[in-house]
Amino acid sequence: MTIDSIKNGIVIDHIPAGKAMALYRYLKLDRVECSVAILKNVVSEKLGRKDIIKVDEVLDLNWDVLGYLAPECTVNIIREGREVEKRRPHLPEKLVGVIECKNPRCITTIEQGLTHIFKLTDPEKGVYRCIYCESKA
Repeated sequence: MTIDSIKNGIVIDHIPAGKAMALYRYLKLDRVECSVAILKNVVSEKLGRKDIIKVDEVLDLNWDVLGYLAPECTVNIIREGREVEKRRPHLPEKLVGVIECKNPRCITTIEQGLTHIFKLTDPEKGVYRCIYCESKA
């Protein structure tokens, strides 16, 4: 299998195996006009298996989504065929409008226009709780 190298774009690497499609959906990569390649279950010396997403354009990414779904990933910015920047996301303190509360009695379920907000309550385990009802994400 051959995947062309990127001249200008983004490579999201070291995604835990099986999480690339969730990142694709949450980052709304289905709405971009450029090429997007998703490599699943790639052999990795460090991780055993990993996923990779290559985007053939430099985009503004939602770093909260990256930090929530794949805090261990790396984002490589490619310009003129060379890596010019490497960044890592981190667990965000708050998730605003990223995920929805699943508690049927939460105010966000009743009030349709209310934004879903989750706060990081346990950074070591990556646990988020709804700020309205305290339910886990």
